[in-house]
Amino acid sequence: MKIIAVNAGSSSLKFQLLEMPSEEVLIGGIVERIGMENSVVKIKANGDKLVEQVVIQNHGEAVEFLLKKLLELKVLSSLDEIDGVGHRVVHGGEKFSDSVVITDEVIQVIKDVSDLAPLHNPANLTGIEAFQKALPHIKGVAVFDTAFHQTMSEDVYLYGVPYIWYEKYGVRKYGFHGTSHKYVSLRVAELLEKKPGEINVVVLHLGNGASLCAVKGGVSVDTSMGFTPLAGILMGTRSGDIDPAIVEFISEKENKSVKEVINDLNKKSGYIGLSRNSSDSRDLWTAAHAGDRQSLLAVKKQVKMICDYIAAYYVTMGSIDAICFTAGVGENAIFTRQLIAKRLAPLGVKIDEERNFIRGVERLISTDDSKIKLFLLPTNEEVMIARDTLRLTK
Repeated sequence: MKIIAVNAGSSSLKFQLLEMPSEEVLIGGIVERIGMENSVVKIKANGDKLVEQVVIQNHGEAVEFLLKKLLELKVLSSLDEIDGVGHRVVHGGEKFSDSVVITDEVIQVIKDVSDLAPLHNPANLTGIEAFQKALPHIKGVAVFDTAFHQTMSEDVYLYGVPYIWYEKYGVRKYGFHGTSHKYVSLRVAELLEKKPGEINVVVLHLGNGASLCAVKGGVSVDTSMGFTPLAGILMGTRSGDIDPAIVEFISEKENKSVKEVINDLNKKSGYIGLSRNSSDSRDLWTAAHAGDRQSLLAVKKQVKMICDYIAAYYVTMGSIDAICFTAGVGENAIFTRQLIAKRLAPLGVKIDEERNFIRGVERLISTDDSKIKLFLLPTNEEVMIARDTLRLTK
């Protein structure tokens, strides 16, 4: 079966066509700057990279262009070969604890919870609608970032705020990056030659946006992001957890609205806020090695927050069999991984410096006598989307 995995943003459309169940990627690409002058299409197929500048006004045109390319490049002989389309949807609220076949009712629920993800859900819906129009007879599947975390218990996902906020407005911890956390936790079980239900794992999805997840016996029992992706650990431009009273304090001191302060916490904090340098960990490490104190401070602060969460998850789960590093920073920041392992030494964690000196490759990076195994595990959200689409469209 051939499955298309889709991730639609407000001005972009990313996709992969996979042969299932072998999970072979036949072609992948992205359309950027949709609705702007000089849209850019980047496609990778048969080992070749193609880049074109075209005029694409909307997501419908982007889908038509990509489907046409599948035929032109002879990846498909007919669009009838496509058996399903899986769509990443950021927020499913409390309505979805698993991926679902897209129906009119599902689309309405995605719209209803869009106030919880106003920048993402409407964009995801544009991708769904574009593919429905282009391929009306092919089933679509919605794969939610939040679904994997619906197994958290009430005492974990509720906040210590008036309960009526939860009843009326859905104020609670939702968590994100669920598709990545699920993929990595399943993959490490395979590497350990265990069933997912037999192990406890902490997944560190460390990118510009970053979150941790405690996976006990194959299910999410806690995660660092909360009501929004702003909560949790320090990130590229996000503050992570802070005292909420800071919002009012800065609002008064800087004569800013609450919305403006939240924008600062989302876009001007984290790495770039503390370092005064960059939101990119590579830039911070370069500057830190050159003696820049602020850049090193930003990394060390993130490392402390990560380790604090891991220690809490250790207590929550009773034990940890493996800690997995994934996403851009997790897969590539060698020295960040070293600092995390060093700080976790009281838990018996030992990193093998030679094994760790690698980027983007699946590998055990702890020593043989480490009490908790450390893995570098590249994530693959597209494969997870394709798996769920295959499962629901057979």
